[in-house]
Amino acid sequence: MSRINSIVQFIILLILSLGIAFFLHITILKGKGLPPYENLIVLSYMVNSILAAAIFIALYTLRNKLKNQIGFLFIGGSLLKFIFFFILFYPTYKADGEMSGLEFASFFIPYTISLIIETIFTTKMLRKLD
Repeated sequence: MSRINSIVQFIILLILSLGIAFFLHITILKGKGLPPYENLIVLSYMVNSILAAAIFIALYTLRNKLKNQIGFLFIGGSLLKFIFFFILFYPTYKADGEMSGLEFASFFIPYTISLIIETIFTTKMLRKLD
């Protein structure tokens, strides 16, 4: 029962946090007269949320079996996110020869929020293992 609760809590917080961040991100872009849905922003929020959820669920599922390797698996999850970045986003962002601040923010705002939430929940999970 507690496994489901931790996973559900993680997913709820992740969706709420990224949803609020997405709304604020779009609102700020519109307020500055910038196109709100360019730079693969929707895909970025979706990919980051799906990867964060999958990584945390995997870590939580393996927590007892691979207790001493959770840190390496967590780092591997971050590596996986960067692989997705370089496959899905980087070619589009660098198509004009440079990555703009808007392009950078479109990926790294949801990445950072997801990473913070993953870190907090993974830390809580590891504390319960000791």
